[in-house]
Amino acid sequence: MKKTLIAVGLGISLGAVTSFQLAGPVLAQSENDRKEIYEQLDLFGDIFDRIRAEYVEEVDESALIEAAINGMLTSLDPHSSYLAPKAAEDMRTQTRGEFGGLGIEVTMEEGFVKVVSPIDGTPAFDAGVEAGDFITHVDGDSVLGLTLNQAVERMRGPVGSDIVVTIVREGEQEPFDLELTRDVIELTAARARTEGDTVVVRVTTFNDNTRKNIVDGLNKQLEEAGGLDNINGLVLDLRNNPGGLLSQAIKVADDFLEKGEIVSTRGRNPEEGERYNAKPGDIIDGKPIVVLINGGSASASEIVAGALKDHRRAVIVGTQSFGKGSVQTVMPLRGSAAMRLTTSRYYTPSGRSIQNLGVTPDIVVKQPRRRPVAENEEEGIRFNSEADLRGSLSNDSLSEEEIRQLEEDREKAENAARLRDDDYQLAYAIDILRGMSAISAE
Repeated sequence: MKKTLIAVGLGISLGAVTSFQLAGPVLAQSENDRKEIYEQLDLFGDIFDRIRAEYVEEVDESALIEAAINGMLTSLDPHSSYLAPKAAEDMRTQTRGEFGGLGIEVTMEEGFVKVVSPIDGTPAFDAGVEAGDFITHVDGDSVLGLTLNQAVERMRGPVGSDIVVTIVREGEQEPFDLELTRDVIELTAARARTEGDTVVVRVTTFNDNTRKNIVDGLNKQLEEAGGLDNINGLVLDLRNNPGGLLSQAIKVADDFLEKGEIVSTRGRNPEEGERYNAKPGDIIDGKPIVVLINGGSASASEIVAGALKDHRRAVIVGTQSFGKGSVQTVMPLRGSAAMRLTTSRYYTPSGRSIQNLGVTPDIVVKQPRRRPVAENEEEGIRFNSEADLRGSLSNDSLSEEEIRQLEEDREKAENAARLRDDDYQLAYAIDILRGMSAISAE
């Protein structure tokens, strides 16, 4: 029997992978302990038989047993659960990077579905679903009392079909409805682009392709820029990244570290702990890094941010991350079912667990909500300058090359201003790199 180790276990899970043999530890128990357990199991059997025989309606015995198993697992923590055969197959499909749905990572909190993060370019993201939103109703039916898997199942459906979710959002006085159309969710784990002199790598999840997507995208941008010397640094955007594979988080952090610990995991038994260290080689040769995080950054993304922060390899910018510091193991069961069980906690290189705490940014920068511009309101006021005055003297001290350079600098500044309107946190991160570059060049 094999098991799968993942660094995220939140609802619609996005990862799966390194497999190895599952050893079944036998716990030493006294005779009295074993006797008490057998008595409890007999009690379970008695209750099951009584329900089958005397409940007011005929029951589905398989569903009853599944509910009992899931109840046992969900009583442990929010991330342990039973995966019936269909749910287990859905998880394997998601791991391959393409599936049908809304494109949100969710968990359960106070009986309601809480959005950990929307995935870029999906129906949920496009409709305006935000990290921290609570989904209270699906198509008018309350999710209160449902398990996480049951709630997720209600949100799934045929590609192209519509669904209405009721959202409760902090700062909004009343719940509101959003209509979404289910679609095939194709996950591109990472995309790279260049903003001015800065390479921006947006990482949406940690699946089998994440590290490759990052390296390929980064190399393409460096080639177009004419090499490392022509960029001032890297922004690694991990906002709204719910996590995924522990193995991929380790590889990504390793790419930017020359040495030292990346992360350690500690389970119930001390001897089962693992420690993962970086190998020599930094793919951007020490260029400055800014990592962007927010409340939707969880698990594997927190491992990367925590490692780069503790080694002072990157400046962490944004808001407090989600705070999921546990590792789930997906264990296949008979009949194609599976069990997702929390088996260890992970710790950043400084030895700190981020469970329920998250990674604290070096510089806290909140993303302001965009205020729509009214029809009768101008987006900005442009003031006249000397150059606008009729008959003003020309500047005869600049060459054509210097004038061209000034125009290029002005265009870069205007692009930066537009970026501040579109994505204030990202613009802030790029400004930090620009400042670091200017200081190092002096």
